[in-house]
Amino acid sequence: MYENFDELREAALACRNCKLAETRRNVVFGAGNPAAKLMFIGEGPGENEDLQGEPFVGRGGQLLDRMLSHVGLSRERDVYIANMVKCRPPKNRDPERDELDACMGWLRNQVRLIRPKIIVCLGRVAGCALIDPGFKVTRQHGEFFEKNGTVMMGTFHPAALLRNPANTPGALDDFVRLREKYDELT
Repeated sequence: MYENFDELREAALACRNCKLAETRRNVVFGAGNPAAKLMFIGEGPGENEDLQGEPFVGRGGQLLDRMLSHVGLSRERDVYIANMVKCRPPKNRDPERDELDACMGWLRNQVRLIRPKIIVCLGRVAGCALIDPGFKVTRQHGEFFEKNGTVMMGTFHPAALLRNPANTPGALDDFVRLREKYDELT
């Protein structure tokens, strides 16, 4: 059991629990405010994230920052951002079950230490892993669920919005609902 965030981060940076460790450049542990009441969880680092060692730093991250700003939230002040897996899957493929399982302990410890009031799952992979295996982001985005005393919501992954901008208005509506729930709970 890790006592603090720095100890957890140091251990994660040395992780060799799955084959993703063989091809990574950096462990992308997470970023933002570790005292935040709002946590975003994506699926895994992309190429830019692997190069820089920070989550959501590419075009998808820029879109996420704009969406947060749209509802008066800041990555640095109000949220903590992590991924289901801490290392980049080759060719940005979806993480495989054994990779998700190998990283789940890191994520559980992040959640335990951060103690967010709300967790937002960005995309299908995080939604299916954390909300429900049958979670359908296209139908259930913006809905709130309660899991183990934590409010959860799924929405579109920013990279998916870049590929299919028609879903952006729905995602922005999700962020408005998220802000309302955040204000209610904090």
